[in-house]
Amino acid sequence: MTSVQVRGRAERVLAMLDERGLEQMMVSDRSNIRWLTGFSGSAGVLIVSKRGHQFITDSRYTDQARDQLDSSGATDIGVVTARTLADRNLAISEAASGSPLGAEASIVPQSEWSSLSAHAELVAADGLLGQLRRAKDESEIALIAKAANIASETLSEVAPMLVAGVSEREIRDELEYRMRKLGADGPSYETIVASGPTNAALPHARPTARQFEGGDTVVIDVGALVDGYHSDMTRTFVVGGPSDEQQRWYDLVLASQTAGLQAVSEGVCGSEVDRACRSVFEDAGLVDLFVHGTGHGVGLDIHEEPFLGASASAELMAGDVVTVEPGLYRVGTGGIRIEDLVVVTSDGHRNLTTHPKDTPCPPSPRTI
Repeated sequence: MTSVQVRGRAERVLAMLDERGLEQMMVSDRSNIRWLTGFSGSAGVLIVSKRGHQFITDSRYTDQARDQLDSSGATDIGVVTARTLADRNLAISEAASGSPLGAEASIVPQSEWSSLSAHAELVAADGLLGQLRRAKDESEIALIAKAANIASETLSEVAPMLVAGVSEREIRDELEYRMRKLGADGPSYETIVASGPTNAALPHARPTARQFEGGDTVVIDVGALVDGYHSDMTRTFVVGGPSDEQQRWYDLVLASQTAGLQAVSEGVCGSEVDRACRSVFEDAGLVDLFVHGTGHGVGLDIHEEPFLGASASAELMAGDVVTVEPGLYRVGTGGIRIEDLVVVTSDGHRNLTTHPKDTPCPPSPRTI
């Protein structure tokens, strides 16, 4: 049963469609469907229309759809069962009633677009729902905060295990098991545990059988999934304690992340947050080692609007949930990244990430 109430969201879509001269839209993206209906299954399309809303799915999901739509407050959306592809296309055609139908061109495969075009006039209408989903309501923020707390608590339990001889995959497995034990539905994404002079230098490295050695940097990027909503956090540790160079890098990344967080506020352009982080590395002569953007929105998708990067043009709005995650990477040295998840407010931000970041030293292993 969903914890988020979606009543009224379809009408917000209609208002945006009206600005484009459209009366209706076919929603295919699963996250957009969930945001509008509460439905968590894997098959179905939603027709949002001034003539009435319909969710078209197959017989595997009819009962689930009705239960989830009712519990989420989407009681004004009818559920239609289409047993075949032809039945589905006919239901879409009848719902369109001969009027142009907005559709997510970046989501619908070309073959499906061509097939549907024989039944209805499709008009590309991408990006509308991403903008509507940006500002999270309190129920959404509560779920994201719960996911963030689970990830933080899990990392606190697992961090003492970062000792020589333990492998990246063993830490990954512990993190994902313990997140589920604490109430998560699973990880938000493929958990990153990247160690040593090569793996830690790859921002999106996948965990391997490599065992930690003394002096390794270990980048842990971990998030929990709760009722469809994601969290995202990164912390970096040094097995056995940092060298002078590693400590310098860590202090620079922490200073960069702090500068980025201080820049986060309603009305600030995403590129300004990126600039605040990047300028710290420029002053240190290491900006070329910061090889990715500063952050991104998080919600029903782990990467969604708004994005924080050098080319970002969107201004932050209250209710945006975004990451701030600068890092430095160099093969032969390793990598360091620090990432928090924050809610944008009118006067700054509220940090949802609670795991400490003051030192790269792992906590001492627990003793009995």
